[in-house]
Amino acid sequence: MVNRHRGETALMVEGQALPMRLTLGALAELEHAFAVDSLPALGQRFIGGHLSARDIIRIIAAGLRGAGKAIRDEDVAGLPFDGGLAGAIKAAIGLLEATFGDGEARPPQPPEA
Repeated sequence: MVNRHRGETALMVEGQALPMRLTLGALAELEHAFAVDSLPALGQRFIGGHLSARDIIRIIAAGLRGAGKAIRDEDVAGLPFDGGLAGAIKAAIGLLEATFGDGEARPPQPPEA
C-alpha cells in the first residue's frame, strides 16, 4: 500500500503496485550516482527533463530500495513495467515530483494510446 503522506508513489509491474520512496539514504545514493554534491544540485539535475534510460533505472531502483525492496539496478532494467517504457518514465517522474515537487504525490498515469 502506498502512503502518499510519506512521499511514496507506486511502480506498476504486471498489475502490481510496488511502493517507491526516496528516503535520505536513497537520495544520497542518487547524489553519488549522478556525481552531485547536494540535494538542490540533484533536483536541478532532473529539472531539465532530459532523463536517459539509465537515469530512469537508477531513480526507480533507488525508490524501490527506499521503500524496503532489495533490488539491484540490473533487475529493475528487466522488469515488465505496465505501460512499457512510458510507464517506467511516468513512475520515475512521479517519484521525483513527490520528492522535489509540491509534496503532492501523484499516482502514475496510464500511457496515452
